[in-house]
Amino acid sequence: MKLFYSPTSPYVRKCLVCAHEIGLIERLSLAPATPHPVQRDRALVAINPLGKLPTLVTDEGTVLYDSRVICEYLDSLAADSLTEGRLIPAAGTARWAVLVNQSLADGILDAAVLTRYETAVRPEALRWDAWVAGQLDKVSCGIADLERRADDWSGRVDLGTVSIACALSYVDFRYPSRDWPALDWRRGAPKTSAWFARFKERPSMRATEPPAA
Repeated sequence: MKLFYSPTSPYVRKCLVCAHEIGLIERLSLAPATPHPVQRDRALVAINPLGKLPTLVTDEGTVLYDSRVICEYLDSLAADSLTEGRLIPAAGTARWAVLVNQSLADGILDAAVLTRYETAVRPEALRWDAWVAGQLDKVSCGIADLERRADDWSGRVDLGTVSIACALSYVDFRYPSRDWPALDWRRGAPKTSAWFARFKERPSMRATEPPAA
């Protein structure tokens, strides 16, 4: 399988962490790509019209995107091969809890990435401060909701907790508290912070750390 990736993409990282956790990382071949909201990577667009990462080409030649689809596909391979450690429960309330946690984490990521585009890609004269404030409020509100859920995560490794860890890692990566004091999320989320301090030491998280910002 070929995964088109960028080492700084949090959505790619989610897929890689999942692959590590379910024992499929050796089956992935990584193909670098350079997605951009304006200067689009035409080689990537040729297989994924959205030109976004991650994009996976399966062994059968099927093209899959986005991270949610790819993670579910990888999890299905684990189930088919009876690999230990499925990340998505098959049914019931546990399944919906995992998927909602993934949605919350991805929503935090979406807002953080849009803020990154606005502050680092858009020409300074065209930047919209109210837009940035609105997106960062989504990040803050999302993390506040994570804090209310944090007691449910102890010892769990699933697609929801992987997604949460990748979202928090991206916030730390792009918005360090020294530069973005308003996003010093640990001050208001001690349970989430303590959980994250443990989870980020997992081998899957250590192996997928992005390069220094």
